[in-house]
Amino acid sequence: MATAATGKTNWFAIWVSTAVVVVVALIIGLVVWMNNAATDPGTPPTGSGIEQETGAIVVGEGSQTLDTYIDFMCPICGQFETTYGPEMLDLVADGTITYRIHPISILDRASQGTEYSTRAANAMYCVAEADPDAAVPFMQAMFEQQPAEQTAGLTDEQILQIAADAGVTDIDSCVADRTYGSYVESMTKETPIQPGAAGIGTPTIAVNGETISNSTIPARGSFATLFD
Repeated sequence: MATAATGKTNWFAIWVSTAVVVVVALIIGLVVWMNNAATDPGTPPTGSGIEQETGAIVVGEGSQTLDTYIDFMCPICGQFETTYGPEMLDLVADGTITYRIHPISILDRASQGTEYSTRAANAMYCVAEADPDAAVPFMQAMFEQQPAEQTAGLTDEQILQIAADAGVTDIDSCVADRTYGSYVESMTKETPIQPGAAGIGTPTIAVNGETISNSTIPARGSFATLFD
């Protein structure tokens, strides 16, 4: 004899099955999104002064190369610029080197949640794309006004003023929207590791494509010996 439940639709089972399908779809969507996010290099700047393959901001046309990887929150980067900046530019001016600057972000954690390192590196790309000749003056001024670690860093408005003082305006949206923020992140991951180091650090220096230990950098006034 059939029970009263015979032939009735099991809505509970259908709801459970539907929920499982929805959850699986969400998981698949999340995995796809994470994979895309992991491989998305962001929007690359296209200015004439930016090397597309490496993201380097290129200064000069010398036969030898000097690559520097810098973080605008890094105090040692500021000291490096103060100590060796004039000598590096002299080597550019006399045709010895092509100076390739890589603004990266490894110290966002040291800016009270404002992601200053990324914002500053993004801004340098904004400046370099607008006017390649303004990139170095902008970098110099950013280090002259470098904030201390564990502070919020410079505001976007302050960064824009530094850019304006270097001769570049009309990059407000580029700075505010962090147009090259994802690109900075992807280029940061490509930073070479110094000999003997456990991970990425700044400043990192490469001479003619060979990454060197900062302990081997000569004293002030002798930087040119790296290219003898």
